[in-house]
Amino acid sequence: MKIGICLLVVLTSAGCGAKAVEIDPGAAARMATRWNGSLATPAEMAGVTQIRGTTSMAAMDGMTHVAIELQNASPGGEHPWHVHRGRCGSNGSIVGDPGRYPILKIDGDGKAAKDAHLDMALPTSGDFYVNVHAGTSNMATIVACANLAPPTR
Repeated sequence: MKIGICLLVVLTSAGCGAKAVEIDPGAAARMATRWNGSLATPAEMAGVTQIRGTTSMAAMDGMTHVAIELQNASPGGEHPWHVHRGRCGSNGSIVGDPGRYPILKIDGDGKAAKDAHLDMALPTSGDFYVNVHAGTSNMATIVACANLAPPTR
């Protein structure tokens, strides 16, 4: 009997003060409007650098918000980056104003993160990728690339 009373007290007290789970019905819709990609160094750069990271492109306040995070880059490096039309390696045109993409400045731990805000609506279809260039004086060398996966609904 004593065990039953203790169990009842534990179960009752566990429910006291506990918040009910709240479900945001708009969360799924917001998640379904973000393009995502995983950055990796192209095969031809193997042994030179091995940059990793993530990138995403989403709607924000009527604009397109692009985020990028790099890891394992050379500390002190500065890398231009852009979203392009097409797939990695296709040399597609830059999406939006190239001046809206701030330079990635690599910290002492080999990491960098930046955001770009483009004056355009989020694309709803097509192929897009993000290139990270070796430097402002070496835009032809790509040190990381990510194909952006379209939102799923």
